Amino acid sequence: MKAYLAIFRIRFINAIQYRAAAAAGVATQFAFGFMFIFAFEAFYRANPAAFPMEFSHTVSYIWMQQAFLALFFTWFWENDIAAAIMEGAIAYEMVRPVDLYGRWFCQASANRLAKTVLRCVPILLVAFLLPEPYRMSPPPNLGQFALFLLSMALSLFVVVAFSMLIYTSLFYTLSASVLRFIIAVLSDFLAGGTVPLPFFPGPLRAACELLPFAAMQNMPLRIYSGNISGAHALSGIGLQIFWLAVLLFAGRLFMGRALKKVIVQGG
Repeated sequence: MKAYLAIFRIRFINAIQYRAAAAAGVATQFAFGFMFIFAFEAFYRANPAAFPMEFSHTVSYIWMQQAFLALFFTWFWENDIAAAIMEGAIAYEMVRPVDLYGRWFCQASANRLAKTVLRCVPILLVAFLLPEPYRMSPPPNLGQFALFLLSMALSLFVVVAFSMLIYTSLFYTLSASVLRFIIAVLSDFLAGGTVPLPFFPGPLRAACELLPFAAMQNMPLRIYSGNISGAHALSGIGLQIFWLAVLLFAGRLFMGRALKKVIVQGG
C-alpha cells in the first residue's frame, strides 16, 4: 500500500505543476459553461414545466460538470500509459516490484485529481458569484453534500477503472485513434455529458441509468444539484459500487491475460 500511495503522491505533485495549461483550460470551460447554460435557458423560457429538472438544478449541474471535467471524462488520455504499451516500454513496467494494474490505476487517478484541483477552484468561485439565474446553488443540506462527496469519489474510481479497460485493449490493436474517438463520443453522451440523463426519453433514460456510464458524472452531479436525494441517491451510490467492482474485476482479468501473451520486440 505504501508503494501505491507514493506513486499517487509523486504523480500528483508532478501533474499539479502545469498551471499554465490549467489556466487555459479554465478559460475554455467558462466558455463552454456559459454556452450550455444559455442554450438550455432558451428552451426553458419556451416552457419551463416541460423539463424534468429545474433550471437552477441544470445550472448547478453544468457548472459542476465544468469544474470537475478532468475527474469525470473518459476522453482524457494518459499518454505515458498508452506510449508504454504502443512503443514497448511496457517491458520496463513489468519488471517493477509493484502490480502493474495498481500502479497505472494510481497514476491515472493522481493525474485526474491534480488537473481538477487546479481548475475547479476558480470556476466554482466565479460560478457562486454570478447573478441569478446563472449562479450555482449550494446543495440542499449537509447530508446531501456528504452523499455528493462519496458519489464523486466513486465516480472517479469508476472512470479510471473504465479507462484501464481502454488502455489494456491497446495490447490488441496497432492504433488507438479510432478507439479513442468511439469511446469519447459514446461515453460522453451516455454519461450525461452532452445532455443530462433526465432529459432523455423515458425508455432510453431507464436503460442508460443501468449502464456503467451513469455511474460516472451523472450520479454525483445530480446528487449535488438536488435532482435526486434520499433513497434514490443511496440506490445510485450502490449502483456505482457495483459497477466499480465489475470494472475492477474485468480490468484485472483482461490485463492479466494480455500480459501473459505480450511480446516486446527490439532492445
